[in-house]
Amino acid sequence: MQGLKAVCKRELTGYFQTPVAYVFIAIFLLISGLFTFYISNLFERGKADLEPFFTWHPWLYLFLMPAITMRLWAEERRSGTLEMLMTLPIPLWQLVVGKFLAVWAFAAIALVCTFPIWITINYLGNPDNGVIVAGYLGSLLMAGGYLAIGSCLSALTRNQVIAFVISVTVCFIFTLMGFPLVVSFFTGWLPQMLLDMLGQFSFLTNYNEIVKGVLELRSVVYFASLIVFWLFVNILVLEQKKG
Repeated sequence: MQGLKAVCKRELTGYFQTPVAYVFIAIFLLISGLFTFYISNLFERGKADLEPFFTWHPWLYLFLMPAITMRLWAEERRSGTLEMLMTLPIPLWQLVVGKFLAVWAFAAIALVCTFPIWITINYLGNPDNGVIVAGYLGSLLMAGGYLAIGSCLSALTRNQVIAFVISVTVCFIFTLMGFPLVVSFFTGWLPQMLLDMLGQFSFLTNYNEIVKGVLELRSVVYFASLIVFWLFVNILVLEQKKG
């Protein structure tokens, strides 16, 4: 496991050695604050909760998460360092998992930086902090899902822009699977069992349940399984490139 730790540390340190990390965190905090306090009119709602804050996360992550994963493998391929990584005396899965954990930790750091919003809500009222903790956990799990998809698709190409566009498209599909408009579109075409299954594979369906404070094992298993699946596909893609 030393190899996994080394890859994770190398990747995470690399983010903060350039202005990219600080710019990303600043943009995330700015947009989160703008959407929470102004667009969602947090002060005018008269309720001490962070529902407006968490409501926007799926849509923010839809673009921000692919933005930080597009270079994960595409840059390695473009610069020719992927071949060097492949020759390191560590299993390929440790490379994949190490890189993913680094970018997930980076996303977690950005999320932790929003804690002043939580403190503000507690200053203004008496929110249910248990629900807020569940919301943060759900947000982190959903971010992991987006990042796992983006990491896998970044390995398909050496062009970061193409990796970004493909990742946003795939994440958009997963986000809208359980959207009422999408479900109603397929109503009459698909059996009810498949419609229910379609909704269960949606980011929004599972995320919204956690944000409401309903921390069901099913939703946690969904995001965990999604992450494992896309990391496994990531390994297969790199194995093919290596061959």
